[in-house]
Amino acid sequence: MFLWISGFLKDDAEDDSLKYELIVKPQFEAAVMAVLGWKNLDESPDGEWLLTETQTLEIAKELNEQIPTELDLFMGVRG
Repeated sequence: MFLWISGFLKDDAEDDSLKYELIVKPQFEAAVMAVLGWKNLDESPDGEWLLTETQTLEIAKELNEQIPTELDLFMGVRG
């Protein structure tokens, strides 16, 4: 199982195609889950969760990665 970030255009019902995706590397999973308040992957909530702007900025900092803030970003667990 791994953490996956997906991004879509904000409030755009006409274009629901994926605009951004990032698989969180295993060495960063604990830090990202801490930002989300999750204990571990096995106990993470089902589905995709919309990230707040604050969570997005904190995750970007933890990953040392530029993440697009102009998109609706979601965090999910993939198997």
